[in-house]
Amino acid sequence: MTDARTYPHGVPCWVDTEQPDPEAALRFYGELFGWAFQDAVPAEAPGSYWIASLDSRDVAAIAPGSGGPVAWNTYVAVDDADASAASVAANGGAVVAGPADAGPGGRAATCRDPTGAPFRLWQACARPGAQLVNAPGTWNFSDLHTDDQQRATEFYGAVFGWEADELEPGGGAIALMWRRPGYGDHLGATVDPEIRTRQADVAAPPGFEDAIAWLVPLEAGAPASHWQVTFAVGDRDESVAAAERLGAAVVSSDDSDWTRSAVIRDPQGAELTLSQFTPPTG
Repeated sequence: MTDARTYPHGVPCWVDTEQPDPEAALRFYGELFGWAFQDAVPAEAPGSYWIASLDSRDVAAIAPGSGGPVAWNTYVAVDDADASAASVAANGGAVVAGPADAGPGGRAATCRDPTGAPFRLWQACARPGAQLVNAPGTWNFSDLHTDDQQRATEFYGAVFGWEADELEPGGGAIALMWRRPGYGDHLGATVDPEIRTRQADVAAPPGFEDAIAWLVPLEAGAPASHWQVTFAVGDRDESVAAAERLGAAVVSSDDSDWTRSAVIRDPQGAELTLSQFTPPTG
């Protein structure tokens, strides 16, 4: 079993946010999630890219803003960024920037899917991606919110091999679970040998070991398709109260059979979801 978490081709692997005032963002997220930060850019090189860590493991990053919308970005692991960028374009998406080397960490490209949602490609070298996930204060899932689920399903299936399952069959615009077949086998052989046993204990849906994202209908009034990043928290209400105290705004909250969640907007405008895992009991 390997010590470092690795990500097969087609699996979301990393999240970051570009903020107009990165120092303020470091304070906000450091206090909210308990993150420590280290600038990955050498002192003699221009720019900064702060890697956030929890328990000494990489979990996310913050970078200076470039004038675009303030948001959390989702990266998908690929074996070859150039080949995957070509596939994005061939299947109706757009390559906005790159592919280009990001120092010794890897090679990246910024893309847009056919529904208009931005996402990024990551060909790992020194940095394989998030090394701690699903624990309180770390990345949990990313969800694509779109009003064209069929086009999104076709695109991501063609580019990354994703398969979408209806958890409650019936058709129409409902939340779908995206799977990358074989991901559960990879996790079981590397960082999570008990994954199937643990999921059986909580009666997880069939195929959940391969789950890598969710496909969600676009909310009424939302301006465009987008990827929404979810972070796990130990207590939704306590985390929301802390976020508000630090200057965030609460957009919405929701209780389901499996989670207690809230969407917040950080002080500089990036939206994210805080999610407390509350599986059914009995």
